[in-house]
Amino acid sequence: MSPKDGTVAGTGEFRLIEAVTAGRKQPESTLLGPGDDAAVVATPDGRTVVSTDVLVQGVHFRLDWSSAEQVGRKAVAVNLTDIAAMGARPTSVLMGFACPPDTETALVTELTQGMWAEADRAGVGIVGGDMVRADQIVISVTALGDLGGREPVKRSGARPGDVVAICGRLGWAAAGLAVLGRGFRSPVSVVNAQRCPEPDYEAGIRAADGGATSMIDVSDGLLSDLGHIAAASGVGIDVRTADLDVSSRLTEVGTALGADPLKWVLTGGEDHAFAATFPSFADLPEGWTEIGVVTMPDSGVTVDGKRYGHSNGWEHWR
Repeated sequence: MSPKDGTVAGTGEFRLIEAVTAGRKQPESTLLGPGDDAAVVATPDGRTVVSTDVLVQGVHFRLDWSSAEQVGRKAVAVNLTDIAAMGARPTSVLMGFACPPDTETALVTELTQGMWAEADRAGVGIVGGDMVRADQIVISVTALGDLGGREPVKRSGARPGDVVAICGRLGWAAAGLAVLGRGFRSPVSVVNAQRCPEPDYEAGIRAADGGATSMIDVSDGLLSDLGHIAAASGVGIDVRTADLDVSSRLTEVGTALGADPLKWVLTGGEDHAFAATFPSFADLPEGWTEIGVVTMPDSGVTVDGKRYGHSNGWEHWR
């Protein structure tokens, strides 16, 4: 057997692209999918919401912790939540993929199967991309979305007196990372939260239609991401811990690891829940829970009225 058999080098670029794109379904918004120099997608609103994320092996994922399918799903999910956080509906994604030549072809096809599965869950298509050689696996996904006539919900719209609300669970991915870091693989529900988020892509649209004044995808930690809203809006935000859901499962894991589950909820990233602010008189949309209030201008983010005594969340190069 040749050393290249079963690897991307042996398969070749164009046969690999054919293997990961052939027979895949596309939504109606895809007018021309993979196969030409560029894709063509419909933009009914006349505006396109665009976001890009890069996942690097060893930094954002580990293949000894996650399956290739889970990595693929995560790569798509983390991008689509950025689109949803603008109050837009995701429509399509483009994929950039780099890997060493001795990477097994089966790993690439499994990874792209995960990407297609998550795209299908969100009702979007993978419309194109590129594959190149690199020293390690790198995945870049660009996501597109349609506002459907809405104004984008930006980070800069929060005003004093607004309520702060979240949609989605918090702290689970951080707890899963702590479990994996200790060499364990259970509880599976917690570990899988780190391996692959399960965002509610309709949450952002419900928030936009419900009058959200600002919104963000919680990727780096609740306090850190609320800090982005506070800075962009020139306001303060106070989080009430009594209104946060610290699940019994997180408490169990925290007890077993000697960790504070509330810290995971406040500062743990990668759950890809949503945080938003709403006028105080607004009825919160389905699935959204009030957790705090927007306070005086330029007063930062506080927890129960006080500065939080730990790091607020993830930051690259720190």
